[in-house]
Amino acid sequence: MRALAPLIADKAEQAEQERKPVDEVIRALEATGVFRSHVPKKFGGFEIDPETFVDIGLAVSESCTSTGWVTLFYIEHNWMLSQFPQQAQEAVFGRQPYMLAPAALSPTGAATPVDGGHRLTGRWGWGTGIMHADWVLLGGLLTDGDPTSLRMFLVPRAQVRVDLTWDAAGMQGTGSNDIVVSDVFVPETHSEPLMPMTMGRGRGSDWLGSPCYRHPMIPLLCLAAGVPALGAARRAVALFKERLAARSVMGSQAKQLQLPAAQMRLGHASARVHDAETVMRAVARELKHWGDSGEPCPFEERGRMRVSVAHAVDSCRTAVREVMEASGASAHLKPHPLQRIHRDVHTLSCHTIFDLDASSESYGRMLLGFPPSSLF
Repeated sequence: MRALAPLIADKAEQAEQERKPVDEVIRALEATGVFRSHVPKKFGGFEIDPETFVDIGLAVSESCTSTGWVTLFYIEHNWMLSQFPQQAQEAVFGRQPYMLAPAALSPTGAATPVDGGHRLTGRWGWGTGIMHADWVLLGGLLTDGDPTSLRMFLVPRAQVRVDLTWDAAGMQGTGSNDIVVSDVFVPETHSEPLMPMTMGRGRGSDWLGSPCYRHPMIPLLCLAAGVPALGAARRAVALFKERLAARSVMGSQAKQLQLPAAQMRLGHASARVHDAETVMRAVARELKHWGDSGEPCPFEERGRMRVSVAHAVDSCRTAVREVMEASGASAHLKPHPLQRIHRDVHTLSCHTIFDLDASSESYGRMLLGFPPSSLF
């Protein structure tokens, strides 16, 4: 993965211009076998630990935030499929080494129970991974209207329509376009209730019997979405450090690196990024602990991990903003990678999983003995 860094960095601007991951980069990533990372060993996968998941994400995201985002979500969505029944896993992993799939958790689909399964209709935004997908994972509510009846449905890519709606200030290279399904039949074996999945207790997890699939899902999602911000912030700080040595102070012969204010900016930003990485790696180790323990991770602990990663992402965003402010106007020109990192991190940090108001409220309620304000 680290060997691919120059290629990924070289294609980052192209990904943004094309509003999707670059085909050559996806092929190169596939050649490494990285998308087998969360595929069960039963099907030839690697069942990596969560901290290795962080390492992989950093190796890609330091070169391109969007490509790191898509890479980690592709990996994580194979973990999600491993929560599905044995028949669904065999239908995919039994025929191909991994799947490339978006996973839209929002319950914007309606699922009507019929003999042998459900009929699914809906539109889902934020379809990260759809541009190279062979399958899709979609959230849908049963038509009884019960919010706890949310299920995830596994649908072949050929049975969905993609609307090219993705045009954002940042993260353009993810190609996270809308997914549309109209009255598609999904067999019972190709769906799974979401709530057990969030605890690592889907039917497939029981069948596999591996600790890799027994930890909670939402903190893993937090890492999949958060590590790209960390990789981007690390790269931004490195670029700022390089820039200090070359940039002259207006009206003098001094270099910017000689200014105490610039030295302070670099020190603050470096410490923020270091602390954010410490938090994310701690969450990764906690996930491994809960998988190994065999015990369900309590809701309160899941809530705390979500808030912790959200704070870490906020620190990454602050670090990027601080170095961007001190990098001069030329850093905002399109050829310079800092301007893309700045836009990417500010867009990425608005993902609903990092909503600090909502996540902190829910966690605080649990600390006070009230029920959480969110199902997740």
